[in-house]
Amino acid sequence: MKRVSLKVTGAQGQGINSVGEMCAKGLKRGGFCVFGYREYMSLIKGGHSSYQLDISDEKIESTETKVHMLVCFNHHGLEENLSDVKDGGLILHQSPDWEFDAETKKDFEKRKITSVCLPTDEVLLRLKAPPILANVLITSIVWTLLGRSSDNLKEMVKEQFGHKGEKILNMNFSCIDEGVAWVESAAELKNFSGCTLPDPVDQWKDHLLLTGGQAMGMGLVHGGCRLYAGYPMTPSTPVLSYMANNQNKTGVVIKQAEDEITACQMMSGAMHMGTRAATATSGGGFDLMTETLSLNGLIENPALVILAQRPGPATGLPTWTAQGDLLLAVSSAHGEFPRLVMSVSDAHDSFDLMPEAFNYAEEYQTPVIVLTEKQITEGIYTQEPYDQKKATLKRGNLVTDPKELKKLTSEDRFDPDAKDGISKRWLPGSKAATYCAQGDEHNARGDVDEGAENAIKQMDKRMKKMDALKKALPEPEFFGKEGADTLVVSWGSNKSVILDCLSDLPNVSYLHYTYLWPLKTEMLEKLSSRHKKTVLVECNKQGQLGMLIREQCGLEFDEKILKYDGRPFFYDELLSKLSF
Repeated sequence: MKRVSLKVTGAQGQGINSVGEMCAKGLKRGGFCVFGYREYMSLIKGGHSSYQLDISDEKIESTETKVHMLVCFNHHGLEENLSDVKDGGLILHQSPDWEFDAETKKDFEKRKITSVCLPTDEVLLRLKAPPILANVLITSIVWTLLGRSSDNLKEMVKEQFGHKGEKILNMNFSCIDEGVAWVESAAELKNFSGCTLPDPVDQWKDHLLLTGGQAMGMGLVHGGCRLYAGYPMTPSTPVLSYMANNQNKTGVVIKQAEDEITACQMMSGAMHMGTRAATATSGGGFDLMTETLSLNGLIENPALVILAQRPGPATGLPTWTAQGDLLLAVSSAHGEFPRLVMSVSDAHDSFDLMPEAFNYAEEYQTPVIVLTEKQITEGIYTQEPYDQKKATLKRGNLVTDPKELKKLTSEDRFDPDAKDGISKRWLPGSKAATYCAQGDEHNARGDVDEGAENAIKQMDKRMKKMDALKKALPEPEFFGKEGADTLVVSWGSNKSVILDCLSDLPNVSYLHYTYLWPLKTEMLEKLSSRHKKTVLVECNKQGQLGMLIREQCGLEFDEKILKYDGRPFFYDELLSKLSF
């Protein structure tokens, strides 16, 4: 696999994302697979940020630690990101008075790194162009250095800014022409060839370019979601933004609640009335939702909560990524009740698994918690078009037929003898017997009953659903060959970087967990006995999936590769750790 990578750095508000996003869109259209990764501080403006784009002719969904081209909008990139540049790489910056120290200059010479100051101010002054057009100028320079045609860039600029009028469009085109001319005439760049792209591949041209958050929003709509309630919280906000931006197209009711408690209760009420609904939040917001989650467990109401992970505890690192909330999802909320915990891993899962999450919630009349991560919701993926026909709608024991509704008795709702603990469910307002859905322990018809015998019956009834659910869940997904020396076990976004590494690791296979609770371990136990070594890979301190596996089957991993600095695993970083 040939990879080319570039990183754009600057302060929040300077428009670094616009350069990366424009290049990503154009390269995908040109026949390349791209993956975009953002880093930014928890400041609205002024914090140091970066947008990294990895490019290949083959499928990639991970990021390298070092890049071929570093573009610095301000001097902070020169201070903080110089070590990110590969040997033979290029640094483009806008700090004309900047002087590298003697040691840095010596290192550049040794590693054949080229550093060039961009003529941004000079060009904009000559064109009498506003400062905002610096982004277009810089994009044209990067685009030209990647060997791409200015005509393609002008076409994209016209799509984005054509509605602003011919004068503004022509000013953008002039900036593009100036950038191309500067690259062609710059003596410092004559010998630079470190960003030569591989040959394009037609298959990527027709793929989608989207974030995992957008994919999840599309998946919710595809799964039949008719109400989405949320309160903004990074990194769940991309899902809310997508749903809100498209509500007129989809007809989905969008509610930005005053807090996470209300958002979860709106979702619960809608589900109780038969409307497929969802909410999303991050760790602190999820903490607030857990009382409502417990209520849904008791009244056996379908519920769908998306938990987008970031590093804690407390506010922690609010704009970075982590996998530290698995145990929270599995054991949160008071009391014992059945639940399903599942995790998406990329833009493909984020779409495909949303209908499944709704189906499981309704079939088993239980809360479903879908884990995602900042790395997924904000990662930019090159995604093949989705299969919009394979999803099925499963509503379980929901009774809607008028004849069947007449046969119901109140005791059918929480019947302790129901098969697998899954009793019949009907909607408030139906022409059927009434029942009570409230937060005290109840008997079969929902009336408060604090008797010991009834408490045992109702708890056993609800928890039987966990056994049935575990049997119904798919096995974890296996990649590679069983004869490999090493078996890697992981979940979530780690799947992307592990699969990117597997082509270079013939003696490594991978077992990926999508369904994390209840946990199936039979396949893992068999595979671990056929491999010389088992390795756990997670983005948390404790190895939380490993803890659940040990609890369920006693398996101890030979090695653990754990990362908990707010950054994902990078391709070359994990490759070196797995090259035993």
